[in-house]
Amino acid sequence: MPKLSAGLLLYRVTDGAVEVLIGHPGGPFWARRDDGAWSIPKGEYTDGEDPWAAAQREFREELGFPPPEGPRIDFEPLRQPSGKIVTAFAVRGDLDLEGTASNTFVLEWPKGSGNFREYPEIDRVGWFSVARARSKLLTGQRALLDRLMEHPSLAGYAAGVLEGDEPAGSQ
Repeated sequence: MPKLSAGLLLYRVTDGAVEVLIGHPGGPFWARRDDGAWSIPKGEYTDGEDPWAAAQREFREELGFPPPEGPRIDFEPLRQPSGKIVTAFAVRGDLDLEGTASNTFVLEWPKGSGNFREYPEIDRVGWFSVARARSKLLTGQRALLDRLMEHPSLAGYAAGVLEGDEPAGSQ
């Protein structure tokens, strides 16, 4: 049975363009990677567990805040290249990133060295236009951006621009 993961794609509309909140994974493996490394806040859950409850839990754990309440979009599960099945939900809302704090994990690094260190699951988060997020997100999660932009509630809104596009309010 494939691993199951649930996540929440928080989005907002600013100046007619859709922005999404994504996070950069912590730890030494991802330290020097940027494009193609970011992810929606998500985590594994067990078969039989409610994916929406798991997505909310993971959002709290990885950002240190409860997810904003807002209109929710349920996406069809997405199979990742690894075989993992991601059930994602999009919620329209805003979040001030001041004070963002992720939970941590312990990792032996370098492997086999006997040196164990604690790392944040997410070392930074930011609001990105959908256009910029497309290059930042892991390849297997980019389809979530397409699904978001195809939703009727976002008809007429832009995906944003790439040139000079910096994350708004990143932490």
